[in-house]
Amino acid sequence: MHDWRSLSHVRWDCKHHVVFVPKYRKKALYGKLRRQVGEILHDLCKQKGVDLLEGHAMPDHIHVCLSIPPKYSVSQMIGFLKGKSAVRIHRGLLGHRNLTGLHFWATGYCVSTVGLDEATIRRYIRDQDRIQQNQLALEIE
Repeated sequence: MHDWRSLSHVRWDCKHHVVFVPKYRKKALYGKLRRQVGEILHDLCKQKGVDLLEGHAMPDHIHVCLSIPPKYSVSQMIGFLKGKSAVRIHRGLLGHRNLTGLHFWATGYCVSTVGLDEATIRRYIRDQDRIQQNQLALEIE
């Protein structure tokens, strides 16, 4: 039923639904950048032993479902992901070579624990495009 994980002195199942946005909520996640952001986040999660279970990039925000070991706090992991990915985005994709002042993500984020409805959350993340189109259609009517 549960996919319990283990560290030396703990058994855990900690999953979080996280949403974060580019600075000023700019619609910056298109084309090559959109594909590369996913690869960057996967690589950074692997470095820390965090499982990126599900993820979807919209033009102005990203949804991810993360399984974070209890040795890291959620804020510590999100800070790591946003900070390191901003540096990689600027240096690798946007061509900036600055050593300081590399901002890509807005300061805050939204997080909720997944609990026992993981399948529902993962389906919600996966179907972001369709959900947003349905909401727009309802607003037009």
